[in-house]
Formats: sequence, C-alpha cells, structure tokens
Amino acid sequence: MEETAGWPEPVVRVQSLSESGAATIPDRYVKPVDDRPSPSDCSSSAPASAAAIDGSTVMIPVVDLSSPDAARAVSEACREWGFFQAVNHGVPLELLRRARAAWRGFFLLPLELKQRHGNSPATYEGYGSRLGVERGAVLDWGDYYFLHLRPPSALSPNDKWPLVPPDLREATEEYGREVAALCGRLLSAMSSGLGVGEKRLEEEFGGAEGAGVCVRVNYYPRCPQPELTLGLSSHSDPGGMTVLLADERVRGLQVRARGGGGWVTVGPVADAFIVNVGDQIQVLTNATYRSVEHRVTANADAERMSIATFYNPRSDLPLAPMPELVSPPERPPLYRPMTFDEYRLYIRRKGPRGKSQVESLKADGDR
Repeated sequence: MEETAGWPEPVVRVQSLSESGAATIPDRYVKPVDDRPSPSDCSSSAPASAAAIDGSTVMIPVVDLSSPDAARAVSEACREWGFFQAVNHGVPLELLRRARAAWRGFFLLPLELKQRHGNSPATYEGYGSRLGVERGAVLDWGDYYFLHLRPPSALSPNDKWPLVPPDLREATEEYGREVAALCGRLLSAMSSGLGVGEKRLEEEFGGAEGAGVCVRVNYYPRCPQPELTLGLSSHSDPGGMTVLLADERVRGLQVRARGGGGWVTVGPVADAFIVNVGDQIQVLTNATYRSVEHRVTANADAERMSIATFYNPRSDLPLAPMPELVSPPERPPLYRPMTFDEYRLYIRRKGPRGKSQVESLKADGDR
C-alpha cells in the first residue's frame, strides 16, 4: 500500500496481493455476476486462432502485411471485426524479445523499487494499479506501467523512467519507434480501404509528426479466484489504434464477437501483433471502422504480461467524421466534434466501461 498521490483511496499493488498466498481475493476485485468470465476462460492453455461461440466456430482475422493484398485485408478486418492479428509486420523479432525481457525484469523487482515510480491520476505516467478515480469502484486484477513516447514535447520526463533494468529505456524507445512506423503503414492501409486516399487518416491525426504514441505495459499476476474478477474490464480503446504484443505463453485477451454476442478468446499467433481500431478512428470514419469491446481475464496458474502501444491523433485537434464519408440524409455525421484531450478524460475519471463513451458522443438524432 502507498500514499494516495491523488487517488481516492490508498493504492494496493495487485502483485503484492497475489504473492501474499491468500486463497481468496478482496471484495474490491469481485465483479458483478454478469461481468464475470466463465471458468473455462481462465485456463492457462492457449487456444488456436479459432474460438467456439454458442457452438459455432469463429475465425480471428490474421493479416500477412507482406502480402500484395494486405491493404484490402486490413480494411476488411477493420470493417468486420475492428481488430486483427498482423504477421510479417517488419518489426525486428529480436526487438520484441528485448522489450518483453526488459519489462519482465522490471515487474520482478522488489516492490519497494517499483514503488518509487508510483503514478497519479494527473497523467497516469509511471507504475499504476487502477484506472479511474471513483471512490469505492470495483477494481481490476492487474498492475501496469504507462509512458508517453511521442511527440517529443510529450515524452515522459526522466524521473518517470525506471533505471532498472538498465536497458529498459533504450529497448522501449526503439520498440516505440518501430511500432509507430508500423502504425503509419497501417493507417495508410486503412485510408486506402476507405477510398479517400492513403494519407487522409494521417492528416486527420495531425500528420506523421503530430500523432501521439504511448505505451502501457500490463502485468496480470496469478489470481486465486480468476472466475470472480477480470484483469481488465470490458472497454473500447479511447485513442486511434492499439498495437498489442500479447504474452507469448498465456492467453487472456477476449474480444466481443460481432453483433454484440459472446466473448472470443484470442489465441495469439507467434511473433504477431494484435491490432485494434480505437474510438477516434470510429469517429473519423463515421463508424465504417468500429472500435471493438474487449477485456482481459485473470489466471490461477500463471502471470501474464502484454505491451500495448497506443497511436493517437494530436490531442488538441477537434475530431469529427471526415466529410468524404458523410452524405446526408442517407449517411449523416454520427458524432459531434471533440478533441482527444477532452475525450480521454472520461476513462481517466471513470475507468473502463464498455463502449459507453463513444456512444455518448453520438449526435442527438442518432442516440
């Protein structure tokens, strides 16, 4: 436990709860019955890239970015699912392993060393264990580390970066540069699929130099009662695009099936990235591409770590549906303008809450 540092209650590190040996989880982490995962979702064995929902088989889109048909496949996945797995993505595999090893090293440090980097809800930068500032909220079974990488003016200051492991900062910044370049290529593919020109979404993001890049490293410790809680509650990502490097050993990410059905457990493809559309791209494309609701389960047998890179529009630009994708009365603009700075205040205050935020942004006639 630590000082509140702007949080509504003292912060308890989930890793410390896990390592205490307790057979039950505190009430603060017990989810309402309707939000709990099924016991089979909390198994440590990893499935293939297909999952069963109500007896039918659902295939998770896998896109080969080295294929001549990659742009069409990216666009199709964004329209139909809102997420896909990207293989042959061009980011050096050794860099993926370096980033994973550095951050695993950090989370294995003694608690007192990690506590030096405890975060606050003012910026969320640093070592954290909760999202949202509502007193008495039901919490998620996970810790994390959050950093800003781009633009240079927003780079997290030196005191927010861990000094141990010694190669952590270098590996993270190099990893961030490579993944940001990948996001630029994906944004071009998404734009091409809309028929608006491959640089159009990039322009709406404020140009290649205007986009924001931040990273959140998630650490989900073992949980004695994973069927009662979640590692991360259901939500859609508030930003533009998320590129996730999932744990290579333990599954946990679940995506809401098309049509608002059950949950699909994603079986990560080796050395792939899991890419999902964020709320800002849903707004810009007037819901042609839709952000996907997702969550993370806990696990009794093994801890899990993932690295999420968020690629976001310039935070002070008002964003609204692109004019090329609006044609009243058949296709009116679905969302009212808002800057990303204004938009992300919701999740920072309330924490993850399904897709309620982007739905609240709809124009009055479309609610």
